[in-house]
Amino acid sequence: MNSSRKDGIRLVVVQGPTASGKTDLAIRLAEAIGGEIVNADSMQVYRGMDIGTAKPSPDLQQRVPHHLVDIVTPDQNFSAGDFRRAAVKIIEDIHSRGLKPIIVGGTGLYIRALLKGLAEVPPADTEYRDQLQIILEQGGGKGLLAELAQVDPLTAAVLHPNDHVRIVRALEVFRQTGSPISKFRQDHGFKSEEYRYLKIGIRLDREELYDRINHRVEKMICDGLENEVRGLINAGYGRELKSMNSIGYREMCAYIAGEASPDEAVDLIKRNTRRYGKRQETWLKGDAEISWVEYPKSFATIKNHVNAFFD
Repeated sequence: MNSSRKDGIRLVVVQGPTASGKTDLAIRLAEAIGGEIVNADSMQVYRGMDIGTAKPSPDLQQRVPHHLVDIVTPDQNFSAGDFRRAAVKIIEDIHSRGLKPIIVGGTGLYIRALLKGLAEVPPADTEYRDQLQIILEQGGGKGLLAELAQVDPLTAAVLHPNDHVRIVRALEVFRQTGSPISKFRQDHGFKSEEYRYLKIGIRLDREELYDRINHRVEKMICDGLENEVRGLINAGYGRELKSMNSIGYREMCAYIAGEASPDEAVDLIKRNTRRYGKRQETWLKGDAEISWVEYPKSFATIKNHVNAFFD
């Protein structure tokens, strides 16, 4: 638990790697304690991207109100700063109605931005950014990620070669300042805390997590991920978009373009999702504020802990 400058506003944060059961736990908690959910998943903000993002179904969203889901189109940018500004207003509204905000999602930067604030970093260098974009188009992100690892190993360690936006931004900041973006964040310390919060993290052994990921991907395929991606492409959302370059969508785009077989696409989605889950675990293990739980078997204990936090 963390103390706060915003007296009276408390919130619970549910975290964990992909496919760990965050949404299910958050919905059960919300129903048990009188809460509403604020999405902190950077992909679930996009309209029309439902299956590949494991977005809560309409029925689940009716059971418990969800905020910051389906708020932008796939060709719009939505940053951690955008998330923070929107979430602050929503949390205040939830609190004003006598309900309890529950933040849930796997985008660690969103949650840090909300709870601790954002570091002051230089504005974009569009000329250098254009140069890096040409490199990406010619050779992909591996080379730039290796370059980033030389100057900012902390940031590089948690990025995927396909996370072009963050790789470019980190290189851009280093070029402008001579300091890695991770140092800006450390110096800032994310110190502008505004809430009292309880962080809950779902703990799974690696084998179980990977098994859940594989089953989730298979369900996405059965639920119609290919048709969802085809519909997005037909609507004019191309592979160059950040949203369409996310796991599940980029592999399916490759299949649709004839660059991979159906089995290859599915295997790649599983592999890349497992790697992403491992990176999330690394990020979360560095957070000493998280109270780790086993879910669903310890739900009664979790609920009692949460109730005690709000009392």
